[in-house]
Amino acid sequence: MVEELVAAGVALVSAGAVYVMAAARVVKQYERGVVFRLGKLRPDVRGPGFTMVVPGVDKLRKVNMQIVTMPVPGQEGITRDNVTVRVDAVVYFKVTSPAEAIVRVEDYRFAVAQMAQTSLRSIIGKSELDDLLSNREKLNQGLELMIDSPAVEWGVTIDRVEIKDVSLPETMKRSMARQAEADRERRARVINADAELQASKKLAEAAKEMSEQPAALQLRLLQTVVAVAAEKNSTLVLPFPVELLRFLERAAPAPQQPGQQSVQQPVQEQRPPLESLPDPDPGGLNSGQD
Repeated sequence: MVEELVAAGVALVSAGAVYVMAAARVVKQYERGVVFRLGKLRPDVRGPGFTMVVPGVDKLRKVNMQIVTMPVPGQEGITRDNVTVRVDAVVYFKVTSPAEAIVRVEDYRFAVAQMAQTSLRSIIGKSELDDLLSNREKLNQGLELMIDSPAVEWGVTIDRVEIKDVSLPETMKRSMARQAEADRERRARVINADAELQASKKLAEAAKEMSEQPAALQLRLLQTVVAVAAEKNSTLVLPFPVELLRFLERAAPAPQQPGQQSVQQPVQEQRPPLESLPDPDPGGLNSGQD
């Protein structure tokens, strides 16, 4: 009799252990459990930790509550200004209602991925190329709203959407590079012209000051000579002001030609006086004619 009771107790304990092993479930901290009893959704959602279900009657579905990072494949489209581009993005989302994420949509990950691709194509067609390249924050917000509107009904919340890269055709890249180069050259020319204008104004003021003080020009000349002479490996060409030459020309007497007096003096010495010259008409021929 005792042996039968012991055997029954052992069998009961074994059956209880098997039942506990079959009914025991462990839900992790970042998960939530949704229970279906005979195919009907139970209102209570199992939290993290140890939980029990009825074997063969209940079915537990675990839902990940972490933020999911989903890359959106590159989508080709034509912008509003008729430029063909290829844009890829990344979507960050999380499940806020585990029951709705399981019941309302078959596969919420696949649904979010397809909605992200469709919204990305739509945002490409509504935007211009300059917006895709420089105004991404506004496009990210618009893309987030487009994906989040239907995802709320699925128990999913879009946390953030980012456009990763915008691929352009090679011809468009070359055209944009030429445009940027021309714009830089234009700005460089404007800056140079502005610098020349400012320099000319300063030089005009300096010339006005130097015209009032002529000695300032000589001092400036000496400063230039000192600055150039610092480089010993260069040839110094010293400009001589024309005003100084004119000043020296007015101050100095007119120089005499060195050979003029030496030539005229012998000529005067050889010329005899008029009284000593012989009579050119000794016979009186000229007087008879007169």
